[in-house]
Amino acid sequence: MSTPSSNKSFQTSDGMNYAPKGRPNEVVKPGEFIFAAVALDHGHIYGMTGGLIEAGATLKWVYDPDPAKMAAFAGKYPNVQQADSLEQVLADPEVRLVAAAAVPSERGPLGLKVMDAGKDYFTDKTPFTSLDQLEAARQKVRETSRKYAVYFSERLHVESAVYAGQLVQQGAIGRVLQVTGFGPHRLSAPSRPDWFFEKDKYGGILCDIGSHQIEQFLFYAGCKDAEVVHSKVANYGNPEYPELEDYGDATLVGDNGATQYFRVDWFTPDGLGTWGDGRTFILGTEGYIELRKYTDIARDAAGDQVYLVNKDGEQHFSVRGQIGYPYFGELILDCLHRTENAMTQEHVFKAAELCLKAQQQAIHVTAPGK
Repeated sequence: MSTPSSNKSFQTSDGMNYAPKGRPNEVVKPGEFIFAAVALDHGHIYGMTGGLIEAGATLKWVYDPDPAKMAAFAGKYPNVQQADSLEQVLADPEVRLVAAAAVPSERGPLGLKVMDAGKDYFTDKTPFTSLDQLEAARQKVRETSRKYAVYFSERLHVESAVYAGQLVQQGAIGRVLQVTGFGPHRLSAPSRPDWFFEKDKYGGILCDIGSHQIEQFLFYAGCKDAEVVHSKVANYGNPEYPELEDYGDATLVGDNGATQYFRVDWFTPDGLGTWGDGRTFILGTEGYIELRKYTDIARDAAGDQVYLVNKDGEQHFSVRGQIGYPYFGELILDCLHRTENAMTQEHVFKAAELCLKAQQQAIHVTAPGK
């Protein structure tokens, strides 16, 4: 596999504005699948929107109570219509899917409104901040048969992570035994909104960015369920934000015997050239895979580096610009045909449930000297 040139087209200083640009891979014709973007509280809405457009979806509406956020979004997508209210968007029979990146505590309730309006819902992670919200969404899906899809970007919008899934499914490392994930992020505190530091709104670090890690474990290891064996959280270095958890980790055991350990934190140093040195290690019975998702430190600023070791030897694949992001096209087709090829609803809700349980039962570690 040849090494592509580095892709500098997406924001790299902080993960809040992560929006990689992929190759167009249209699965529908213009106007065949119309969607709207609402609740622009998190910058991930740009990655969600871009992925859908690249897959052929047509963006019709945008709505947010903040006119400045709407104007900025319209500057990026000048053909979008700015709605006067959420109700205007939900009343449009042409809209099939509503994409949203609300404040985390508002994502679940917004999803209920969208599904009640007969639309499928696509939300940024984390999809819920309480188990009650999760159960309400499960019930609403049963009532309406609408989809509650989640943007787990650290697997779905990262080419190395997509390629790793293909390798696992091809049997390159045998049966997956263990997944280790590291999800460090740059805090960039001055650029964060107030809700980011309020625990009842962001849900806690394991609920928030930990959701990426648990979803990846379930996917790579092929688990339908898992138990959170141990978890812990701390505020080690940000006493001025007492409700912020800047560190978290957890250990899980899957229903098929596979295990996971992951760590997430807000301690990316200023000297790193991107927002976080995200890595995933997948151990199998016949080999192992390492992903260096966003950078290969001190060697290659381009991310999407995949290392594979198995009976065939040691291999390195630099896959940026070569794999694409199939999730978005699969989601569109799932919405049209009522299938579950992109991600099953069961998988979405199980990942959400486990991150909430990890958060709920976490030990709170007191920082040294406090």
